[in-house]
Amino acid sequence: MSVPVRCGWCSADPLYQAYHDHEWGIPSHDRQHLFELLCLEGQQAGLSWITVLKKRQRYREQFFNFDPAQVAELSDAELAEKCQDAGLIRHLGKLTAIRDNARAWIQQEQAGVQMSEWLWQFVDGQPILNAWSDYREAPTQTPASQAMSKALKKKGFRFVGATTCYAFMQAVGMVNDHTTDCHCYPQSQ
Repeated sequence: MSVPVRCGWCSADPLYQAYHDHEWGIPSHDRQHLFELLCLEGQQAGLSWITVLKKRQRYREQFFNFDPAQVAELSDAELAEKCQDAGLIRHLGKLTAIRDNARAWIQQEQAGVQMSEWLWQFVDGQPILNAWSDYREAPTQTPASQAMSKALKKKGFRFVGATTCYAFMQAVGMVNDHTTDCHCYPQSQ
């Protein structure tokens, strides 16, 4: 049995491979999934994605499976307590950003904004399919991710810089940056 070719950033770690093969680059419009990945990408700042991925289950346990309504209710004291949990990235600013992002998310929904549609507007509602032969050719940010970052910050979101937004866009399939030799690249399937 031949081993499938994957993007060069994907290690041999089974968790990483499962994420690469079954989630990264696949279009998602699911409200809770989008909120989760927006928050988790912010946790990555300064770290490797595999670090966040290995802690993902604990984040789900501690942050109500990323249900924005429940996360928005967390107190400062509860966040300070979570900062002692070795299963999370122990950075109070990053953990507080999850709660603050939930509050901003809920505020938008209460104003009648459908967040999935709002986020997808930055790619005109359609995934962008790139054709990189090497993952290092992909940009770290684009005009679309810069616009998303600026708009999110204006609405009160935190840890949502243009690079974080581009990683989010890749993760939820707004942008498909699988390399052309990868078994997940659409034309290779």
